[in-house]
Amino acid sequence: MMTKFGTTIGLFLGVFSIFGAFFLEGGSFQALFILSSLLIVFGGTFAAIIMGFGLDKFVTIPQLIKLAYVPRSYDVNKMISTFIEISIKARKEGLLSVEKDLRKFEDLFPRKMTKFVLDGTDAESIQLLASLEMKAMQERHYSNMFIFTKMGGYAPTMGIIGTVMGLIMTLANAGTDPNHLIKNIATAFIATLWGVFSTNLIWLPIGDRLKRCHLEEKHMMEISLEAVLTLQSGEIPSIMKARLIGMLPQKDQREKLAA
Repeated sequence: MMTKFGTTIGLFLGVFSIFGAFFLEGGSFQALFILSSLLIVFGGTFAAIIMGFGLDKFVTIPQLIKLAYVPRSYDVNKMISTFIEISIKARKEGLLSVEKDLRKFEDLFPRKMTKFVLDGTDAESIQLLASLEMKAMQERHYSNMFIFTKMGGYAPTMGIIGTVMGLIMTLANAGTDPNHLIKNIATAFIATLWGVFSTNLIWLPIGDRLKRCHLEEKHMMEISLEAVLTLQSGEIPSIMKARLIGMLPQKDQREKLAA
């Protein structure tokens, strides 16, 4: 929960700090939101993404932004407790007795891997199936992260293009109305501002958030696999508990051991 709020707070703090300083120094709303500058930076960045990744990938960007700011949470502590309960029951009543308990898992991966154990799948096959699924998940996630990394590279370049265009217009109109020249110069530097701003407070942070989402899902899958292999090998519940808790951060380990 703190992570979700932290992402939003960080965004608002960045916007407030940068644009707040701009307005405190006497900048105006009209000078900041120049349509031509916004069009060059954001339109150019989106065009580059469509050309490089295709329209089908581009239309997923809003969904990925939502995922970054409202990520899915994985309650690994609850999952570990469920695995331990299943291990205790399997030891007393046999593996097949826990089939109805699979619905206690909130995520598909541990439910599916445990079902393989109940079906009599050997440990090597389970590891292979899990490895294939984790590899596919990683490639999919890295592909999504790469979009925002590239956008973080395109945006400043588009800002420079806007700056160059503004300076060209300024030089081309040299000797004319001074107010017109000032407007062209403002357009030039505002384009650079939007390019750098969008890179450092929008696109790259979203990519970092998606990477964190990937690591959290990967951690859940790694713990699930370890639990399933322990269950498949017939280890006693206390050994399973020790192995799974050992994969948690130090703080969570102390809480689980104290419980």
